[in-house]
Amino acid sequence: MSLKLSPESILAALGKVQEPELHKDLVTLNMIRDLEVKGQEVLFTIVLTTPACPLKGSIEKAAREAVLAVPGVKNVTIKMDADVPNDGRLRGLLKLPVRNAIAVASGKGGVGKSTVAVNLAVALAQSGARVGLMDADIYGPNIPTMMGVHEIPAAKDDKLIPAEAYGVKLMSMGFLVKPGQPLIWRGPMLNSAIRQFLADVEWGELDYLIIDLPPGTGDASLSLAQTLPLSGVVIVTIPQSVSLEDASRGLSMFQTLEVPILGVIENMRGEFFGAGGGEDLARIAGVPFLGAVPMESTVRIGGDTGEPVIVSNPESQSARALRSVAEQVAARISIEAFNQQNPPTITVE
Repeated sequence: MSLKLSPESILAALGKVQEPELHKDLVTLNMIRDLEVKGQEVLFTIVLTTPACPLKGSIEKAAREAVLAVPGVKNVTIKMDADVPNDGRLRGLLKLPVRNAIAVASGKGGVGKSTVAVNLAVALAQSGARVGLMDADIYGPNIPTMMGVHEIPAAKDDKLIPAEAYGVKLMSMGFLVKPGQPLIWRGPMLNSAIRQFLADVEWGELDYLIIDLPPGTGDASLSLAQTLPLSGVVIVTIPQSVSLEDASRGLSMFQTLEVPILGVIENMRGEFFGAGGGEDLARIAGVPFLGAVPMESTVRIGGDTGEPVIVSNPESQSARALRSVAEQVAARISIEAFNQQNPPTITVE
């Protein structure tokens, strides 16, 4: 006599499967949807907190094994989906339907910050997320060149329409000035430009807005942190000591502004600049180390030709490293969003 399966018995089994990053079970986190029991077959959807989840495979495997262990189950069909949570920060004054805003910063120029921002955005878009990329590096707007786009569509209803490449919406001052034209601006003009790029651009619904900041700790970083509630910031450095010192100052500035530090990325790792400095900075600062990107010519070629390395050479060491970094950033954002929505409780006796 075959056992009659019930949705309750399946949910009880899935209630023992933990989400490794959030440390809660899949049922409590409401990640199990569309559960059906058809005879000895069980069908359901697992809704992740990001399509770029680095643990997608292990979560699916654990859920499948848990359900197959229920007496009477012969077959399990699992559909994987994602719904990126809002970080809980209010952006109503700017009327931005952006779930998470991520700044990419560095203490000094020349460390490949824009390259990291571009490939991070493209990697998240490739995973299925809705992504925007805002070039806030007003004095050196390189994003159009790196993304192979040099103009934006015509404005509509008094709104700037962002360009689009590789599934990413993008806006840059490079679209609005002539090539080679210098921008000799003081702080108030810079602040106004950043606010315009946020409020007057038709970004649409975004899971992630990646913001490429100018290097250093100047007006742009301060203006952005004060204008747009940030989900977090990624610090890019190279292993060289001078870069690490500057990156440490930038990291401290964002901590002072109470912006969550998602982690440190060590770029250009290799014989020329060395290795391990980014990990040391993360350890000393007590923040996550998101990964190291090796120094390869394919990265430079991709930036020059407008085809990011994650697209032009997806199996190269640098592309794999950048894809892993994107997954780590997405995971950290999910954790931050979860913590915002589920603050710890304190028992007072």
